[in-house]
Amino acid sequence: MSCARSAGLPHVDTENPAVLMLPGPVSRDRVTDLCAELRELLENGGAGVVVCDVGGLGPPGLAAVDLLARLELTARRAGGRIRLRDPGPALLALLHLVGLRFQVEGQVEEREPALGVEEEVEPGQPAV
Repeated sequence: MSCARSAGLPHVDTENPAVLMLPGPVSRDRVTDLCAELRELLENGGAGVVVCDVGGLGPPGLAAVDLLARLELTARRAGGRIRLRDPGPALLALLHLVGLRFQVEGQVEEREPALGVEEEVEPGQPAV
C-alpha cells in the first residue's frame, strides 16, 4: 500500500502552540491521564512543543516535580518537548534543585542576548 504525499512541509502553527492546562494539586491517578493527553496533543497538533500552563498547580512540591518529569519524558518519547508557562519562582527553584531544566515561555534563551540591551557603557559615551 502507498499513500499520496502532500507537497511541501506539514503545517505547524508556531505562533499558537498547543496548551496543556495543569489544574491544582494533581493526584497520582491523574498523571497518567495528563501524559496521554500530552501524547495526543503532540501527535495530532503536528508541533514539537506543547506549552504546559503550571500557574494553577498550587504550592510546589515533589508531586509537581514528578508530574513535570513524567510529562517531559512522555513528550521526548513522542518526539517533542514541553515548555512551561507561568511557573512561580519557588517551582523554578525546586526544579533547579533537583536538576531538571525546562524551557520557560517568555524567557530569552541563554546564548541569545536580549535585543537592544547594551551590557556596558564607557563613561562619557551615550547609551545606544
